[in-house]
Amino acid sequence: KLPLESIQVVLEELRKNGNLEWLDKNKTNFLIMWRRPEEWGKLIYQWVLKNGLTNSVFTLYELVSGDDTENEEFHGLDETMLLRALQALQQEHKAEIITLDDGRGVKFF
Repeated sequence: KLPLESIQVVLEELRKNGNLEWLDKNKTNFLIMWRRPEEWGKLIYQWVLKNGLTNSVFTLYELVSGDDTENEEFHGLDETMLLRALQALQQEHKAEIITLDDGRGVKFF
């Protein structure tokens, strides 16, 4: 058991490193991330490059649940974190999140 002050120090350190995000202003709810969205994006983009899939379009489902990604670390990634990772890639002009008839997808560059 840690005192509240010690817990707050640990949580603040996680936030500084980008592995924690406060979900409310009172700092009572938070999201702890194993990897930052940028790190997930990098792993996804490495897979795209390794497999020659630039200029390809994928549904979000295909990326995290498809047979092609079964052995990848991002397989099974939560959709919220996946979207954050893809937004990070979009800011780097490596991907574009698109709306498809049956949901969302992504095109890699």
